[in-house]
Amino acid sequence: MKKNIREAVVAGSFYEGTEEALKKQIKDCYLHYLGPAEVPVVSLKKEGKILGLVCPHAGYPYSGPVAAWGFYEIIKEKTPDVIVIMGPNHYGFGAQVAITEKGGWETPLGISEVDDDLSKEIVNICPFIHFDEKAHQREHSLEVQLPFLQYSYKDSFKIIPICITKQDYNTSRRIGEALAKVLKDKNSLIIASSDFTHYQPQEIAERQDKMAIEAILSLNPQKLEETVFKEEISMCGSGPIMAMLTASSLLGAKKARLLKYATSGEITGDYRAVVGYASLVIEK
Repeated sequence: MKKNIREAVVAGSFYEGTEEALKKQIKDCYLHYLGPAEVPVVSLKKEGKILGLVCPHAGYPYSGPVAAWGFYEIIKEKTPDVIVIMGPNHYGFGAQVAITEKGGWETPLGISEVDDDLSKEIVNICPFIHFDEKAHQREHSLEVQLPFLQYSYKDSFKIIPICITKQDYNTSRRIGEALAKVLKDKNSLIIASSDFTHYQPQEIAERQDKMAIEAILSLNPQKLEETVFKEEISMCGSGPIMAMLTASSLLGAKKARLLKYATSGEITGDYRAVVGYASLVIEK
């Protein structure tokens, strides 16, 4: 491993493994029949209404077109200086809430530098968040967000990667409060990486995911936790979403918009056991 660089672990599986092929794949996601139908033109503005984004993290052939909706909205609106990327820990390695301290994350499209100073501030405010690279070693939920960002923004932004195993409301609220403190007056974006219902028939997935989406649209993280628990919804990133909603609300969020919802069945044609994907933005 290169010094202080987290090398891509799902390049060539979740997304294409070479620069040329990956650029084409991302363009195809934008132009896909489930995507926004055009590639966004980068805005040079530093100010915008969007504070947060809910974005899926499956392989690009499955969730890439839905993910493209969120990136399309952000990229045409502003160019953030720092982007927090939070995702669930699918493998259970490392700390319960793990942040990257320094260095950079690499994909076939380049290296995104970690914002070391803000990462340290977050840990100082919230001591249960630990510097831990083990939690990030194999995790894909954060990594798959980077190529879309790098495709348009190149290396103009820094990142704060946070991998979350413990996804209860109280933990998520404290993460969100810490983020709001360090991001105040910063030109930032918070991405919450999550897929929705896993491996249910299409009609069940749609019904369950509609309830989870309604909770997100209400900007009420506690309602999301209650809905996921009561309805036994198998979404994997409710914790990152609750943390993002908390931070966004403290930073002045006034509304949320659903950009696109679809399932893997709409890609594969198999509706017997689908995974739900949604893109939503949280705005001032």
